Amino acid sequence: MSDPSGLDRRASGLLLHITSLPGRFGIGTLGQEAVDFLDQLARGKQAYWQVLPLGPTSPVFGHSPYASPSAFAGNPLVIDLESVQAEPWCPDLDLSSLESPPSGRVDFPAAARGGRRLDAALAGFRRSASRADREAFAAFREQHADWLDDYSLFVYFAEKFHTGHWPEWPQAIRLREPAALDAVRREQADALEATAFRQFLFEMQWQALREAADSRGVRLIGDIPIYITLDSADAWARPEIFDLDPRTRRPRAVAGVPPDYFSASGQLWGNPLYNWFDGSNLNESVMGWWERRLRRTLEWYHVVRLDHFRAFAAYWAVPADAPTAESGKWQPGPGQPFFENLAQRLGPLPLIAEDLGEITSDVEALRDELGLPGMKILQFAFDGDPRNIHLPHNYPSPRCVVYPGTHDNNTVNGWFYGPELDDTGRRRVQDYVAAPDFHDMHRRILRLALQSTACLAVIPVQDVLGFGAECRMNTPGKGADNWGWMLKSGDLDIESLDWLAALTLLYGRA
Repeated sequence: MSDPSGLDRRASGLLLHITSLPGRFGIGTLGQEAVDFLDQLARGKQAYWQVLPLGPTSPVFGHSPYASPSAFAGNPLVIDLESVQAEPWCPDLDLSSLESPPSGRVDFPAAARGGRRLDAALAGFRRSASRADREAFAAFREQHADWLDDYSLFVYFAEKFHTGHWPEWPQAIRLREPAALDAVRREQADALEATAFRQFLFEMQWQALREAADSRGVRLIGDIPIYITLDSADAWARPEIFDLDPRTRRPRAVAGVPPDYFSASGQLWGNPLYNWFDGSNLNESVMGWWERRLRRTLEWYHVVRLDHFRAFAAYWAVPADAPTAESGKWQPGPGQPFFENLAQRLGPLPLIAEDLGEITSDVEALRDELGLPGMKILQFAFDGDPRNIHLPHNYPSPRCVVYPGTHDNNTVNGWFYGPELDDTGRRRVQDYVAAPDFHDMHRRILRLALQSTACLAVIPVQDVLGFGAECRMNTPGKGADNWGWMLKSGDLDIESLDWLAALTLLYGRA
């Protein structure tokens, strides 16, 4: 039987989020820059493109893709406005004042201003869209009604009440009284349609990009966060699947992780926890929601990286009023029955387990029983212990995915030349890769990933280019200045791609 993830042969790919593409209007989009990147992947002999979660983001959470107001919607900020402008029903969309000079950083306010041009696009669609286009939009709304109606209402109320923190909304709306919601559906039909229209455009553009990837032999890896934020359409619409106080609808306990590599006091994420069990059985409401979520995710990606996999074995539950994550306790997760139940509903699941953090034997056993590839991070490998599981000579089988670092790590150069490594650590890395000096260490680390026995090697684009710490995507526990790095046009040059292609061929990953 073939591997549903497709990771039954050696391959490699690049990690670059859509927002980090070199877009003209302050942010990367699903337009020509994404197609150009697919061509660059093909030139570099790369078979995979990994992105971060694609849901809408909020300035309240620093535009983190891991704190989205929807587990089902796409991020309207990455809709390509030029493609919309080219539609026959949208000839008058004015983009002349939106162009943002390249700075190497995403300009989220500029992207939001550009997104408001989509109101004019909807007006054009209403006036002159073809019958086929209108039918396609209607079919999209009907097909996705199970989440789109709630999400459209959520967006409307979040704007009306100036907050997405729905436990503070008026009681009739907070508790979803049918008469109150029906009145808004009647009286604010245009506003709800505007949100649905943005999702329709996102879907059309993403599916076109997926077809372009298929035509080039590139498979897309997505990322599904295990938790969702309280300030989301999902928590508001389905409070019964979360551990919320039935009166206030606020969490009784929240998600986090104990003290770890990134933080001495742990990480307090604050997400609501799932009501995994109904007595001794899995909660059918939770299972049904996860089925719909994974089905939706697999409409976008070929393979899914399941974030914080360890919580399916056991999760860290922190009292809702605790100031740090240190006071949390381990609680049993849904385990193997959860995945067996989903496989019965959806078929074989093409998953990668993000098995990082405090990993215990029960997490490893669950991963191995499910036959899922886990992750190895080279930046975690050089602590001086020759038995370190992230050192390539200790990989117990090829069934794993190796990264020099992930979006949560520093760039390789930022890590190697910066304060995270002392001179002893740098010499340890130098000895392991048999380097005569410290020159071009990013390329030596990338070569180590590609030559390893791991079935898949995924390399952040910043590391292909040897960029420093200023190009890091995210620093866990840091509340600002994350998620904003942006590739500039021309950065990913032919020499770098051809060097990558040569190594990919040399180590049998093409």
